[in-house]
Amino acid sequence: MNQIQQTNRPPMTTIPWEEKLKEMPPIPGDKELVERVWKQTDSLGFLYIYFCLLGF
Repeated sequence: MNQIQQTNRPPMTTIPWEEKLKEMPPIPGDKELVERVWKQTDSLGFLYIYFCLLGF
């Protein structure tokens, strides 16, 4: 019951870019921009979850 689950996710991510890219349609335009914005937004989600767990 108290087993630690190991993942291969990079630090401070909830959904890695590689997983999200598989779900998305082809990106017309600057793919690096979309990736950078996704990683920034995803890290905010991680921080929100992290601080909610620490706050309670």
